[in-house]
This record gives sequence, C-alpha cells and structure tokens, in this order.
Amino acid sequence: MLHGERKTPGGKLAVVDLEVEDGRITNVTVSGDFFLEPPETLEALTAALEGAPADADDAELTRRLAAAVPDGAELIGVSPEAIATAARRALDAGEGAA
Repeated sequence: MLHGERKTPGGKLAVVDLEVEDGRITNVTVSGDFFLEPPETLEALTAALEGAPADADDAELTRRLAAAVPDGAELIGVSPEAIATAARRALDAGEGAA
C-alpha cells in the first residue's frame, strides 16, 4: 500500500492510500480530517481515482477529481487539488521504492 498526504495551508489534511496494478491506480482510500457534504461525495472522489493511469500528473488527477464532485456538494477544508497532490505523492513514493 502506497501512502501520500497533503496538508492544505489553512485547511485540513488529505490522505490517499492506494496500490498500482498494471500501470493503473487501484484499491484507493481517501481520508483525512476534512468534511464533505453530502458524505457520499467521498465515494465519488475515491471512484475518480480508481483506474486512473499511475503516471497521471497532478493536473490530470485534479481534473478527474473535480469532475467527480456532485453538483451542490461542498468540500470543506480540502480541494480536488489537495487530494490529487496526496495521490501523486503516494505514487511518487512507490516509484522510489521500486
């Protein structure tokens, strides 16, 4: 399991744990001390990362996450960019371990 974190200045901590199989992101868990309304938004964010290319950059991951946020949902203390950075840090940590 690869682990990445991003503390948003003035915000909350975003944590992403994931695995990589066949060049794709799998077994994603998004967590942290942020708040989401409605809570089901977390499932949408997690699903947005599942299957993404492991070599996707921050911009691509952010785009996938932002597109997954349901209309009217609120992300409190976190952003798609922060979650993308946490995911990219997890992936980068995995590259160093390989």
